[in-house]
This record gives sequence, structure tokens and C-alpha cells, in this order.
Amino acid sequence: MRWQIKENESLKEKVFYTVPDGGPALFVFPRQGYNKKYAIFSTRYGSIDHAFRWNDRGQEEEIVLPDGVAHFLEHKLFDDEEGNVFDRFAYYGASPNAFTSFTHTTYLFSCTDFFAENFSLLLNFVQTPYFSEESVAKEQGIIQQEIRMYQDNPQWRGYFELLKALYARHPVRNDIAGSVESISKITKDILYKCYYTFYHPRNMAIFVTGDLEPDDVLKLVEKSLTGRSFPPFNLVQRLYPEEETAVNQREVTLELSVSQPLLNMGFKDTYSHLTGRELLARKLSTELLLEMIFGQSGPNYTALYEEGLIDEQFSFGFTAECSYGHTLLGGRTENPEKLHERLLIAIDETKKNGLATESFGRQKRKMRGEVLKSFNSLEFIANNYLAHYFREVDFFEILDILENISIKDLEKRLHTHLLEEQHAISIVYPLKNGR
Repeated sequence: MRWQIKENESLKEKVFYTVPDGGPALFVFPRQGYNKKYAIFSTRYGSIDHAFRWNDRGQEEEIVLPDGVAHFLEHKLFDDEEGNVFDRFAYYGASPNAFTSFTHTTYLFSCTDFFAENFSLLLNFVQTPYFSEESVAKEQGIIQQEIRMYQDNPQWRGYFELLKALYARHPVRNDIAGSVESISKITKDILYKCYYTFYHPRNMAIFVTGDLEPDDVLKLVEKSLTGRSFPPFNLVQRLYPEEETAVNQREVTLELSVSQPLLNMGFKDTYSHLTGRELLARKLSTELLLEMIFGQSGPNYTALYEEGLIDEQFSFGFTAECSYGHTLLGGRTENPEKLHERLLIAIDETKKNGLATESFGRQKRKMRGEVLKSFNSLEFIANNYLAHYFREVDFFEILDILENISIKDLEKRLHTHLLEEQHAISIVYPLKNGR
């Protein structure tokens, strides 16, 4: 039998897994009774992968790319010799999309009918690159305009200014889309080089979910591979500069067109490489800790809200990727300096008073319930499963990992991660005199 069935007792779910000959990893998650079908095709190639070493016919080569190539490549794959791929998806009643993150690029669609036609279209256009000098030049202008637009977006600018404050060298500090200058350096040859490096089937994965038979999905994948040939897969050595433990800059301020100031506050984690269950446990324990300190049901949130220092858009979270991690929190505020001070005080007081066992149990149960509820969303399942697959962990193990997290784990994170010397802030102020 070609299928390996991955079952999880805690979730009472199972996913079918196989690797077709010469193809990418394939996961099928049947959901009987669902009208909607959802499929994603992802490659482990994101904006931070701008320097790498590979072996080309026995010759080792080190390549440094302009920022923004992964995002540019995502845009260009939707244009082929037949025209725009979006139009063909629309013909079959599907909703296609794609996105590039720091660590991977994903192409997707959802539909209710014509699944085979839409899925075949997804497989074929992602595996059939077509770039010309003319189309690259045209796309440069489009993306450069997009970059300029984001430079005027206060939330986006505040976010990336904080990342630049946290990181001195790691490419996570750079905009996913690149810069106007870096985009001008992208050529057809660079796109092909990156495509054949990172879009190799052994660096990719497919996840399909809906009321579907796994064997039917596999047949479509195998059909799409007919007649295609791929060179042997050389493991790409991704090159990331050595990052100092300390933050790059303690504070960054800028003025943009906002009605209220925006405070972004971040804590830089200290690991340089982490994968698997350990990485997911780190994410879950940190998010539990943040919920206990700053969650809406807690006293800190209530006090800050009643004082007018935060509103309902105040948010927090922990990002856990293989080569970097950080906590980010903040939002709109009338007094960013005072809010910054109060957030640090809340963390310090939590360290002094300790974490309450009752609150820990409550937040853990709440997180468990939110995870179970999220499994009603096909998009949530598919996107999280492949994102965690690239981090070398089975996402279906999330409840088992959560169950093993103790209050001592949170205490450790509190005293080793949320450190004043490991934090930085960015503040976006309104333009002086309104301009």
C-alpha cells in the first residue's frame, strides 16, 4: 500500500501521506460531508533564503540574491505562455491565491466543483516556469509600486522597523517584497536559477482537504508528473549570517500619517537553529505565557484598557521559525512611552509574584479548545500542517505537545525570554502639524 496513515488519538484525526515517484510529498486530509475543497502547493523557500550554497555538476557555488526574489517569483509564476492563470481558475469557479512568507511560498485554491480541473491547473502552473525579459521588466514596475505603497502603511513600517531594531544581520529584518533598488536587480536568469534550486519536488509539499478520495488525488499528482524530469536533488545549504544575541537597537521612531501613535515592542529569542517538537513546544509555552500576562481575561489588560493606553486592537504573539524567534506585542495608544513602561512593569511584577496555577490550567484548557475549534477550517489545517512540516514536526501532535507543557516551562520562558535587555521598541508618531 502506497499510503502511510498518520493518526492522532488526541485529535481523533488522520491524514494520508505518500511521496509519488519523482514528486513532492503529498498529504490528503479527507473531510466527508464538506462541500468545499482546498489545496495548497508549497515550497520551502521564503524571503530569508537570499544566500545559499549549492553543488552544480560538481562545482560548488555560493549565491547571494537581491532581496525580494522569492516574492517576485511567486508573482511571475501566475503568468505563463497561455496568459494569466487567474483567468483559468475563474473559468472553473475557483478562488486562487498565493503568498510568500519569510520561510516558504504557497500557491492555493478553494472550490466546490471542478476539483480535478482546478487541482491539475495548480500542479501544472507551479511546475511550469516561464519568464521573459519583457515580463520581468513589467513586473518590476508593478512590485516597486507595491513596495512604495507599503512604505506609507504605518502598521507595516512599524513592524519592519521593529524587526530591524531586533536583528542586526538576519534577513528577517528585510521586507519580504524587497526594496525598490533590489527589485531592479532581478533578472530572468536569477528567477530560473532560484526556481530550479528551490522548486525541486523534494523541497515541496502538497496538502489537499475536503470530501475527496486519497487515491483520486494521487492519480492527478502522478498524471501531472508524467513526462517531467528533474535533476537529482542537491540539498541547499542556506546561509544565514551569524546574529548577535543582543538587540541591534533599543528604540526606533518615525512619523507617518496616523491619528494615534503605534507602539510595537519585541523580545528577541536567543536560539540560532531549532526544529521539530522542541520548536513547537517553545511556541506554545510562550503563547500561553503571554496570554497569562496580557490576555483579555487578566488584570493587566483590564487596567491598561480602562486607562486608555490600549484598545481592542492590542495584540501579542510569538513567532517560532527554525533560524529565529521573537515575541511581538503592541497596538494603537495615546501615550506610547507610558504603555511601554507599563508593559515592562507587568512583566517584572509577574516575575516577582510568579504564575498562578489556576490561571495556567484555565489558559491551557482555553488553548486546547481554540485548537480543536480551528480544525473546522480547511484553510487552517492545510496551511498549518505544511508550515510545521517544513519545521520538521507533525502539526497533528500539537495537543500532545501542549499537554506536556508545565507551569515550570512557562516560568523558565518568563525568566529567560522576556528580558529587558532583550527587548526593543518602534514607535510611529503622527506627522507634526498634520504633514
